[in-house]
Amino acid sequence: MSRLTPLRLSRGLLAAGLLGGIATASGIALTTTSGWLIVRADQRPQIMLLLTTIVAVRTFGLARPVFRYWERLRSHDVALRDLAERRTQTYAALIPLTPARLGSRGRADLLTGVVDDLTDVVEASVRVTVPAVGALLAGLTAAALTTLVDPRIALVITGMLVATALVAALADRLESRAQTKVLAARAEVARVAQLSADHADELRSIGGTATAAEWLGAAHDTLHATVTHQARGRSLSAAAVLVITGIGALVSAVLAATSGASTPVMALLVLVPVATGEALGVLTDATRALARARACQQRLDELLGQEPVVADREGRRHSLRPGAVPRLELHDLTAGWLPGRTDLGPLDLTIEPGARIAITGPNGSGKSTTLAVLARHLDPSTGSYSIDGADVTGLDLTEVRALFAIVDDEPHVLAGTLRANLALAAPDADDEVLVDSLRRAGLGSWFVGLAHGLDTRLGTGGLGISGGERTRLSIARAIASRRPVILLDEPVAHLDHPTAEAVIADLLQHAGDRSVIMVTHHGIGLDRMDRVVTIKTEGVSHRAQERIAG
Repeated sequence: MSRLTPLRLSRGLLAAGLLGGIATASGIALTTTSGWLIVRADQRPQIMLLLTTIVAVRTFGLARPVFRYWERLRSHDVALRDLAERRTQTYAALIPLTPARLGSRGRADLLTGVVDDLTDVVEASVRVTVPAVGALLAGLTAAALTTLVDPRIALVITGMLVATALVAALADRLESRAQTKVLAARAEVARVAQLSADHADELRSIGGTATAAEWLGAAHDTLHATVTHQARGRSLSAAAVLVITGIGALVSAVLAATSGASTPVMALLVLVPVATGEALGVLTDATRALARARACQQRLDELLGQEPVVADREGRRHSLRPGAVPRLELHDLTAGWLPGRTDLGPLDLTIEPGARIAITGPNGSGKSTTLAVLARHLDPSTGSYSIDGADVTGLDLTEVRALFAIVDDEPHVLAGTLRANLALAAPDADDEVLVDSLRRAGLGSWFVGLAHGLDTRLGTGGLGISGGERTRLSIARAIASRRPVILLDEPVAHLDHPTAEAVIADLLQHAGDRSVIMVTHHGIGLDRMDRVVTIKTEGVSHRAQERIAG
């Protein structure tokens, strides 16, 4: 994605701008000819002398909505096509950054932020380019046609265009400055609110609820102040356009009065700047959309412009055995999420094909980091990681990641059909395979109760599902994927004990000959594992101790 270029000009957008310009010019012509007609009709001429103007008023009255509708169809078609393309590009750029470069934001929060930012960037093409082109074309057309009647009025219209352009530039500058402060204030409100909600029990236990409320109130006050400041700038910009329009109409009235033209023509000349000012008023909203799109584009660039932690190195490649369950071996391995920091290791761990292994240890000992290294979402800092005897750095990154299905403590359910949610892990699987994966994950009776089967919509606007059903759906994805290694990162952390036991039992029963590695600190399901690896933190060293489960 290009940096700091939220606007993309294309033939389709220029065509939409042209259609918008015709619609706006028709509105100006409608206002002016209507004024001429009203004044001329008051003089009670023969009706035949008014027929041409009456037809013109009808024509302009019909042309404005028709061309506006055509412009909307054209511009939205271009914008929606561009949005689909850029979403695909953005998600493809996000994948190499997962998870090390995505920060501590939750996945839902991250996806929502990226989707909203990208939507604002793409919509700027409709909200900025089309109105700007349309207003410019309409203004120039009005000035050109007015020249045929009174060149002095044409100069007034031109002056209005220049003055409005200066106001729009100033409004864009003010909006951009305010936008940065507003976004920072909103982020602070979200941070404090999430912090207070996540630690509500702890705050109540120490009597800190009132303090947290004060923090949240202060954050809201800051947001209110920045939004108010931003609104004042917008109000001044909108008022400036009205002032320009008023001055233009007043000057035109004075010039028209001294032009020696007929009364209907003078009415037309006075109404031209009024109608033109109304058309130029959309530019204040356009500058607002442009500033917001620029800020969104900057956030996207900062996120997507990072270097991936894991690099797919060029050179000699080893081949993996297709469909085989691999042997995984970590030797004297250390790894860290940030340069110069060690979050795991030194660690020695061998996972034979088909093994059931649980990894336990205190918070910060490196349990989840171990899974990230195994799935090659993070490369070792020192030591080695091999698959079937081949160092992972000599293997194709896509092939290595395709070995692992991951189930964690916050499975994401997309707002779509059940089939689409399962197809994320098994895009080529038929319906029979998908339904079988649901049964194996313990969702057989739940699925039977769905009136629309795999076409049932989940999430926003569809069927709500419980935490246990969400976890089982994630397990069904892992089963449907047929990937030879299943990685579980606290998969039942938020479930009650009986449900958690049932979920783990179903997973291990239907995992077949696949390897299963589970990170947990609850102790649930440890008796069902072949081995339990406990990572103990000693200063900056992370040592593993193993015991046979059961």
